[in-house]
Amino acid sequence: MISALVPLKGLASSKSRLLPHLGRARVEQLAIAMLGDVVDALHRTPSIDRVAVVTPDPRVAEAAKTLGADPLLDRYPDLNAALDGASAQLAPAPDDAVLVVLGDVAGVQAAEVEALITALEESGVVLAPSSDGGTSALLRRPWNVIAAGFGPNSARIHAQRAIDAGAIFHRMEMPSLAIDIDDAADIERFRASGAATLGARTRSLLEMPS
Repeated sequence: MISALVPLKGLASSKSRLLPHLGRARVEQLAIAMLGDVVDALHRTPSIDRVAVVTPDPRVAEAAKTLGADPLLDRYPDLNAALDGASAQLAPAPDDAVLVVLGDVAGVQAAEVEALITALEESGVVLAPSSDGGTSALLRRPWNVIAAGFGPNSARIHAQRAIDAGAIFHRMEMPSLAIDIDDAADIERFRASGAATLGARTRSLLEMPS
């Protein structure tokens, strides 16, 4: 079984670098729009059996439910603890896999997600980096073959953890997963990237007058 897991922090603290450009209400709307685009892409990925959203925010949990994803309310001290705790719930068997996809890669393509999954061996780690050295997607089978290490330079951290664990590791450059929207420059890169149909919810919101 392959489960996809999307983390999203509380809306009140989301995307602080965008506040000067969009304001709090619009930033919160953007976070939900991006989540919708990511969940939609995961639902269109043939090999994924289940899509879940882990969040400490009941509003995000309700949005996840509306999108057809399973909401998992977390009470963990940080993102990585939440991801590993949720992964343990979703993938208890050794042959289960968990794919973590960040909730702000709004232009993600189902075909590229499927390619990540196809690259997975019987066990191991597959990673798609973001353009800033982070990790946009992390596929693990079993989920605890390495611990989650999301944060600055996490692509390097995840690769080193896979090496240290003696796990099979693949790094795959995926254009639709490279852009995670954190600041105004990322918004412009997103607008200029891919087909107009990618990230439809996010594009629609960004085109609305403020």
